[in-house]
Amino acid sequence: MRWKRGWPQSAASRLPGASEIVLTRRLALLAPIAFALVAAAPVKKRAPAPRPAAPAYPAPSTAPLPDTVRVALETEAGRIVVEVDVKRAPASATNFVRYAETKRFDGTVFYRAMHLNWGEQPNGLIQAGTRGDPKRNLPAIAHEPTNVTGILHKAGTLSMARYAPGTATGDFSIMVSDQPGLDAQPDSTDPEAKAGYAAFGQVVEGMDVVKAIFAAPISETEGEGIMRGQILAKPVKILAARRVTVVAPDAPPAP
Repeated sequence: MRWKRGWPQSAASRLPGASEIVLTRRLALLAPIAFALVAAAPVKKRAPAPRPAAPAYPAPSTAPLPDTVRVALETEAGRIVVEVDVKRAPASATNFVRYAETKRFDGTVFYRAMHLNWGEQPNGLIQAGTRGDPKRNLPAIAHEPTNVTGILHKAGTLSMARYAPGTATGDFSIMVSDQPGLDAQPDSTDPEAKAGYAAFGQVVEGMDVVKAIFAAPISETEGEGIMRGQILAKPVKILAARRVTVVAPDAPPAP
């Protein structure tokens, strides 16, 4: 089916694209009451309430990274530890680490669970990230196709969400099952299929948490177009995302 190949493009058109703005309205019945209370009182000018300051994220480090880096995502559903491949996918992996180091993932959510109704179940992915928040986002990164990196979309693989190639910022997906349709197809005449999506790491701990998020209830009303039926009714918050140190096993004693 054609849409199997096109779902990430549709997802990206919603993801890093438009911000979610909630308009709060006061109840109209309160207006006459408030007016009656203040009508006889002298008018006093009040200073406007100060706006909350935007989070001051530290500047990303420019220090080189090792070939692989592990990051722990502490979520409301449990801990997910991922290992990103800096050697094979330097742009995508370094980008992910910089978001974690500067705390830009803290307070973001897993908001999407895409369920595919074919093949062995469970089949699909979950998605999280900054959702295009300009206060959190770092500059977009270069696209790293799978035929160049050699990192394929397998169960547990991390992949960048994007619009067109080269527009990925702070949104990422975790595969719940193998998704070869997201790998680059160099011989395809379809530009999207030719580019594929940029895989850059793997879950090494917490796939049970990934599957629990995937199985969470879906909203019946949220989402537009292909996103309808893919938005979690209660998004799962990322409480913190931090680099973790891999402790090497003790060396065997010398003979």
